[in-house]
Amino acid sequence: MNSTLYTYITEKKHHAWRHPFTGMDAGMWAEYSVPYRRRMAERFSMLCAQEEPHILPEQKIVFMRTVTDVPDILTEAEWAEIRRTHYIHESGYLSNLCPDYADVIRSGLLAAKNHADAASAAEIDALLHLVERYAATARAEGREDIADTLSRVPAYGARTFREALQALRIYHWALWAEGEYHNTLGRFDVYMKPYYEYDIANGILTREEAYELICDFFLSCNIDSDLYPGIQQGDNGQSLMLGGVDAAGKSVYSELSALCLRASGEIRLIDPKINLRVNADTPDEVFLEGSRLTAAGLGFPQYSNDDVVIPALERLGYSHRDASDYSVAACWEFIIPRVGADIANIGALSFPRVIDKAVHADLALAETMEGFWESVRRVMREELASIMDGIRDVWFVPAPFMDVLTDSDDITKGAKYNNFGLHGTGVACAADSLAAIEKYQFTDHFRSGGEYLRAVDSDFAEDTELLVKLRREAPKFGQDSGTPEKWAKRLLHEFASILSGEKNCRGGCWRAGTGTAMYYLWHSDEIGASPDGRRKGEPLGTNYSASLFAKVDGPVSVVNSFTVPDLRETANGGPLTLEFQQKMFDAPDGVEKVAQLVHYFIRRGGHQLQLNAVNRDTLLDAQAHPEKYPHLIVRVWGWSAYFVELDACYQNQVLRRQEYTL
Repeated sequence: MNSTLYTYITEKKHHAWRHPFTGMDAGMWAEYSVPYRRRMAERFSMLCAQEEPHILPEQKIVFMRTVTDVPDILTEAEWAEIRRTHYIHESGYLSNLCPDYADVIRSGLLAAKNHADAASAAEIDALLHLVERYAATARAEGREDIADTLSRVPAYGARTFREALQALRIYHWALWAEGEYHNTLGRFDVYMKPYYEYDIANGILTREEAYELICDFFLSCNIDSDLYPGIQQGDNGQSLMLGGVDAAGKSVYSELSALCLRASGEIRLIDPKINLRVNADTPDEVFLEGSRLTAAGLGFPQYSNDDVVIPALERLGYSHRDASDYSVAACWEFIIPRVGADIANIGALSFPRVIDKAVHADLALAETMEGFWESVRRVMREELASIMDGIRDVWFVPAPFMDVLTDSDDITKGAKYNNFGLHGTGVACAADSLAAIEKYQFTDHFRSGGEYLRAVDSDFAEDTELLVKLRREAPKFGQDSGTPEKWAKRLLHEFASILSGEKNCRGGCWRAGTGTAMYYLWHSDEIGASPDGRRKGEPLGTNYSASLFAKVDGPVSVVNSFTVPDLRETANGGPLTLEFQQKMFDAPDGVEKVAQLVHYFIRRGGHQLQLNAVNRDTLLDAQAHPEKYPHLIVRVWGWSAYFVELDACYQNQVLRRQEYTL
């Protein structure tokens, strides 16, 4: 790794060149009734013209943002009018897509311009002019290597590994500059492999020289990331996928894949986020390499199981070829490069809210557990119907440059796949609640329905005896006890079954998932206490994980529990999340044990898994003395961040998670 470049970036010295955008704004465009697509092209062109080319010390892969505070292309009044007749997802700009980097890296922008409309062509011209200015700067500074690379890409197709990496950096930069966000990098080791192997075979690069280029590219992902929008710093979607199989079922994991894992572990920065596709037949060495990266404490890699995901996507209507090419969105949602326009995080179902509404409507009158379960099913149908009915006529800001990188004339109108994904939050809380109601109301008759309801509504202040039982004795999802697992399986199956066959406003299907994103905090605030003993104000578990106060024997019992449901039904994604004590990796066999656990999870039929190596004492000290830990990294939900830059609510949720050992 280039330590000089690393220090320059991590000390943020390049921030000194930043300056605000000047020129047109939404009000001016609106006054002259400029079409939205043309506005995007004009804004992009002005931004490129205002950019100042800079080459950092010893940098090989260039391009960075110097222009900040880029204005919206629409006025508030225009947004209000659009919202009157359309559903606006998040900011209204495209996000969580995986472009076709492979094709444009191979062919170049001039070839793409041949079939581009006026707006896309204008953006291509503006970008290429900025590239020429970078090349001129490189020559002026005696960096002929950079100038030579930029004389080829991105105007023409890449021939070498360095050219391919440089082209990718520019395309990724351009998408963010245009206004799209959470732009993912897709199957990096698949589309970069031909260039890597060509250079190695022809003596253009040694393995270590190629590794240094990978490090340089990874560092480039951290240059502008503080300018990328998200819930928190780090939530920017710069995810890449490694490994997995192709459409013929052949493994694509390669020497390049291993170098990427090594580079991430050496650099130890929050970007790019590393995802790893595996299956039951994946060699043990791959799991060991992944676990070595986990030991670095980055929250990488996140694993996806091809044995579950590919058939799950096929069941949803994806072709085998496209399903086999899946990648992930910003966090974990499964998306398809090039041909996918799925909105994989368009909403969320709160399982605890479903239970809460059923409890208040029918628990006091329910005569049997199955009778109460029918109430839960009814409420779930109502909640999902409300969510689906509220999402009509989805509209996005035009994306001329994104259109260049996809298999669609206008990606904002859709593509081959236009499916919507719903998170399913608080699965453990809901399953534990049903298990507790079954035990204490209908089996042991410890409390009547009315008494149970009053206890919940008082936040258990009027029934501390029940609270103690719920928090210390009641079965919990993750204990491998049987009952919560039964209810989790039924909840997820019902979720998927209700969505099955439903069509969204773009003609696609609805996908059920087990992720949470930020909803693990938001949904907990929507209700009071829960029948499982969760008290008012306590957050839900992150993603597909045990409740924060659940006492479990260890990670094996958690894996056993969380692989009971048929996870092929929840193909929107959402990983089982486990926290490990950092000191565990200091043991001689620590990494090997974690690798074995991951492989066990995959063989058990788990769909996704993310691991975090944490040290509670270090995190507490970082809260008290943030200046001492500027680069301390934690996994938040589907992304990793610098702990000291997180809001207190996210820091505290990380601190409350269960730490496991093996």
